[in-house]
Amino acid sequence: MNQPEVVEKDEVKQEQDSLEFQLFRMQENMKKIAKKNEIISIDQTNKGQWVIIYSHKWKNKFQIMLHDCSSPYRGKWDGAIEATYKDQHTLHIADIKGEKNKGYGSVLMKYIKEIAEEANVQSITGDIAKRDFDHMERLKHFYWKHDFDMKIDYEEQFGEIVW
Repeated sequence: MNQPEVVEKDEVKQEQDSLEFQLFRMQENMKKIAKKNEIISIDQTNKGQWVIIYSHKWKNKFQIMLHDCSSPYRGKWDGAIEATYKDQHTLHIADIKGEKNKGYGSVLMKYIKEIAEEANVQSITGDIAKRDFDHMERLKHFYWKHDFDMKIDYEEQFGEIVW
């Protein structure tokens, strides 16, 4: 009867070791990232992975990036979202990049919405390009999950999103 307890303790120990490792990486990565970028936050993906959220801003354009704390930071992001202010009321997403099905896009979307709200931006827009039509079902699910409306022209292979 004690066998399940031993397994549970081993699992808890492994989880604790993993968390300690991620926290160590997070501390080291934040030092490197902060040298050239503004750190926005530390967050977790829907899969429980700790990530560092940071940004780089230009005049009317910015990029929000994400680095997964399971690996050392070597100057490259694991996920990114680029956006431009079309005017004082509209933010336009140029691109979302990163490995699929890691939860990175959802974390990045959370922060672009926060930035929009802080800047009193009323809408976020974006285009769906021809290159996106090979994963349209995944895009529809993603944007629906984040409260975006979509207009899709399947014949012309073009679309728009609006939040």
